[in-house]
Amino acid sequence: MAPSDLIHGDPETTRDAIMQATYQALCEHGYAELTIQRIGDEFTKSKSLLYHHYDGKDELLLEFLETMIDRFENEFQEDTHEAPRARLDGILDYGLAATLDEERAEFTRTMGELRAQAAHDDRYHQRVARLDESFRDHVAAVIRDGVAADAFAAVDPEQVADFVLVVLNGARLQRVTGGTEGDMNAAREEMRHYVRCRLEADE
Repeated sequence: MAPSDLIHGDPETTRDAIMQATYQALCEHGYAELTIQRIGDEFTKSKSLLYHHYDGKDELLLEFLETMIDRFENEFQEDTHEAPRARLDGILDYGLAATLDEERAEFTRTMGELRAQAAHDDRYHQRVARLDESFRDHVAAVIRDGVAADAFAAVDPEQVADFVLVVLNGARLQRVTGGTEGDMNAAREEMRHYVRCRLEADE
């Protein structure tokens, strides 16, 4: 989910302020036109802090990805109070929502740009792989809980999680490269059919 407190809130630490400035500059200029100077223009504190700790924009963006990984993992750990089926439905409804508000649409485009760097930069690839692994582990845990509670059929949790990850990553790519509301509606309906036919435990 888009971390609203980091993106728009009052940063609690200098590092949070740097990450906020990095995100804002990336949204405004895109990866190709981003420079550490433009990040500095969004930073409310002394720009010397940026130049002292970071050699270039990629170091800042890689740390931004690390921040996202930490925040997503914390959110996943907190998402245990609902029943497994409700948790899975929440994941799918969120990932395959027909429309996005402006903040989430912007966040999705921005993360898409960072993901694109993983195709030719191993540093980005490692972090994107960790982000995907964290999400996959979370979905597998939800499925595992559902199987243990007899809410889901005796499926392989890791295999289901791999499938969900591929579908939702495909949906994210589709959103930022010309996808339509109809695409998301169709994908969400097919995923609901998958859950009914593949995951619902026999009464």
